[in-house]
Amino acid sequence: MAQSPDGSGSAPVRITKSSTSVVSGASVTQKLVGAAIAFGNVLRGTFGPNGLDKMLYKSNGEAAVTNDGAKIVAELLVKHPAAKAFVSLAESQENACGDGVTGCILLASELMSEAGRLLERGLHPLILVKGYQMALSETISLIDERTVSAEGRLEDVARTSLVGRSTENALEHLSKLISTAVRTIPDSDYERVRMVKAGEGTPASSRLINGLVLEKKLALERMPKKLSASNVSVLSCPLELEKTVVAAEIEINTPEQYEEFIAAEGRHIESITQKAKASGANVIFSAEGIDQRILHSLADAGIFAMGNIETSIAEDISKSCGARVCDHIDDMKECLGTIESLVHHRLEGSEGVKERIIIEVGDNPGIVTILVGGTDGVAAEETIRGLYDSLRSTCLAKEEDSVILGGGSLHLAASLRVREVAERCPGRERISMEAFSRSLEAIPAALATNNGGDRIDTLLELRALHRSGKTNSGITQSGKPGEIVDAWLPTYTLEHSISAACESACSLLRVDQVISARGD
Repeated sequence: MAQSPDGSGSAPVRITKSSTSVVSGASVTQKLVGAAIAFGNVLRGTFGPNGLDKMLYKSNGEAAVTNDGAKIVAELLVKHPAAKAFVSLAESQENACGDGVTGCILLASELMSEAGRLLERGLHPLILVKGYQMALSETISLIDERTVSAEGRLEDVARTSLVGRSTENALEHLSKLISTAVRTIPDSDYERVRMVKAGEGTPASSRLINGLVLEKKLALERMPKKLSASNVSVLSCPLELEKTVVAAEIEINTPEQYEEFIAAEGRHIESITQKAKASGANVIFSAEGIDQRILHSLADAGIFAMGNIETSIAEDISKSCGARVCDHIDDMKECLGTIESLVHHRLEGSEGVKERIIIEVGDNPGIVTILVGGTDGVAAEETIRGLYDSLRSTCLAKEEDSVILGGGSLHLAASLRVREVAERCPGRERISMEAFSRSLEAIPAALATNNGGDRIDTLLELRALHRSGKTNSGITQSGKPGEIVDAWLPTYTLEHSISAACESACSLLRVDQVISARGD
């Protein structure tokens, strides 16, 4: 809309629909800040080792119990533009690091809350943004100073990510599984780790398999159920008679002709079977079909065969055991991989009998699998979510070879550093730098309050510890201020979390008008 030249009266021209609402000035800030604070409050209670869980009940009737920030944010049906910006922030943190979503959202929420108070007092948004960026630069410098090598600390990184999950009783065991898996797989590639529900036992009975677990039924009950060291062939072609593309009719006039036709088909089947046997493969997987007669013949020869597996599973098998996917039966001998053992299991469950094939590859597997103990259901899903976050963090720490102490120790140290630098700043940016400093303190404060501690007393004690030279002090797992010893995080996770939170807050603070086509 455009107003009259003297600024009085109603607008002479309306360029939007009558249902459109336009909010300008201080109301915009309050609208965005209010949404940011509400979003932060949703996740605040889940933060840290003593955070509680949320029960998510979806519109389709499904339920989930979790304290994973990324899961909670993904399930929320938000419509407010500021809330949607926080959803994008959470997705960015999850995609980049796999962990640290809750801390990232809390910091962004605090930055918006502090900004709201300053803007009400008349501070210009661009000065506020500049001060935030100056404070961020000091924080990143401090992160670089406090970073150390990840050598020998992978298990601590895995444990730190798992603390506060539903797997507290099996914490040591699971963190060892994760760190061993990361050391085993090539190139610290977390996509080479699979997780499968065991459907029995407890999380403490989880185990690492240097290979794969396939949940698929045998096509033939007579197949070998247990094999030791074997050669593996992975096919992308069928082991059966080729079907004609076009319809064809064969005219048979005598019984002899019919017998010859059947015999020719049998010879062709036998030829395929002999080629498979001659390849030297003891285990054959095919992404296409395998003729039932060939299956019987291979089973008689002690060869395990399985057809119609998914292409992705066939590729996983080939990566795991070093085989090449073979697209023609004549090339089987040149494409073999090796495994140490193959074992078939039958599990009795509430939904009937489940069949599982465990393939152990040996010391240098291309893919490993964590068989996660526990019954099926929301508890097992939460365990896998926690293991996946821990896996991402540990892989990131090993790949970057850089970790930093957690427990809010960095946030408190950065807060003091920023406040110290702000005192030497002559401009109004000092005010927003001090606001950034207070926002950083919200992280250790949330860790303490989630354990029943007092926010003010905790921050005062932490500041005193840091100023007395104990710069590794933070909130311990017990919820009390103290020296942090074994809570290590990947440096990139913390750096990305703080940078992304600041960037999102600054982008929202630059907004001076909200135009809603819905009128709300």
